[in-house]
Amino acid sequence: MPIKKLYQEEQIDSPLGQLWHAFASNPFAVAGLWAVIFLLLLVILGPLLAPFQPELQNPDAILLPPSWDQAGHVSHFLGTDDLGRDLFSRILHGVRLTFGMSLIVVVCALVVGFIIGSLSGMMRGLKSSILGHLLDALLSIPSLLLAILVVAVTGPGLSNVFWAVGIALTPQFVRAIHQAVHEELQKEYVTAAKLDGASQIQIFWYVIMPNVWDVVIIQTTIAISVAILDIAALGFLNLGAQAPSSEWGSMIYQGLSSLLIAPWTITIPGLAILFTVLSINLVGDGLRSALAPIRN
Repeated sequence: MPIKKLYQEEQIDSPLGQLWHAFASNPFAVAGLWAVIFLLLLVILGPLLAPFQPELQNPDAILLPPSWDQAGHVSHFLGTDDLGRDLFSRILHGVRLTFGMSLIVVVCALVVGFIIGSLSGMMRGLKSSILGHLLDALLSIPSLLLAILVVAVTGPGLSNVFWAVGIALTPQFVRAIHQAVHEELQKEYVTAAKLDGASQIQIFWYVIMPNVWDVVIIQTTIAISVAILDIAALGFLNLGAQAPSSEWGSMIYQGLSSLLIAPWTITIPGLAILFTVLSINLVGDGLRSALAPIRN
């Protein structure tokens, strides 16, 4: 028993153990984590769980309210839209298009931003100053507006939205990583590593990066929420996924014509977006709180 207790104490004393202990002490963050896990499972299994195809139209079930309404039907749990398409099935298929796509976009933006930000952060002098001013200029443009500008050039469509949101998010990663690496270069332990004869690669990977990962993690959670909102917003503006796509923002756009007589066609995909973004934000806030003592 004492050996097991000692092993558990050693686990808590490790950086990952401290991080998890601080994160798990926040019930809202844990709830957000379970919600994110649930959404990830829906990304994989959602289409298999859907009772109908997302584009399947049923003329005999047009604008059915959700099943808990007296006029609803149990076979259409969340009701149907103006073409008789099952909203529950469309929501399950739309998880991949909104949440799943946002994860892929953020990973791609993270990789590109990490490479550019790390290389530029290790630079000094004029090159670093010029890049910093260019990033400030790009970041002065809201990500959604920048994505709209890209879509205006490339044209509407889900594939173009992927590139548009990725281009809009990359400068945020570049700026965050560039600034974090540049600040770490001024620390005394980096100077000590240089005096010990460490190369630039060794200084970056073994000295600087362990103190930058928290910035990467926090920026990633922020970017996922931004990507979800941008993808949905472009779909709502009819600049992203096109009808009859089951992307959640596009579903809201398609339901505008039935807003007054069938408000559930808009509120249900809107609540799905709200639930997803709220879950990501809860995890992000929990990580920021858990990482604060470790950073200090």
